[in-house]
Amino acid sequence: MARSVRSVIDYSLARRATLAGLFTGKVSALDACDAHPYLLRAAKHHGEPTERPCPVCRSHPLTLVTYVYGDELGDASGRVRPTRELDRLEEVYAELGVYVVEVCQGCSWNCLITSYVVGTGERQPVRRARRRAAEE
Repeated sequence: MARSVRSVIDYSLARRATLAGLFTGKVSALDACDAHPYLLRAAKHHGEPTERPCPVCRSHPLTLVTYVYGDELGDASGRVRPTRELDRLEEVYAELGVYVVEVCQGCSWNCLITSYVVGTGERQPVRRARRRAAEE
């Protein structure tokens, strides 16, 4: 995890409640295992595999998908990033929201497990885009 982590939110209680509801029949498998196709694709191509088995199907390992949001990222906000990039990003940007989702590529279980903020805490000066020669 990055060094300047702050505002950490752990969603383990919500995860536990969803799983308890699933195993007691209060929550259907369709509601609990409803990963969006884009999330499954992100897990397949950009996710970070873990050794932990899926709590629902218990036959596939969980994959972690990390999304990074921030105004300073512009169009790159909301994209999946490997955790190894967070150290570099936190040194460059003032504030980035990081969201980590666990995903089972077998049964489509998915759950937000943690979110936190990283960054320098200092706003960078606004950079104006240079006009292209053709626009002048």
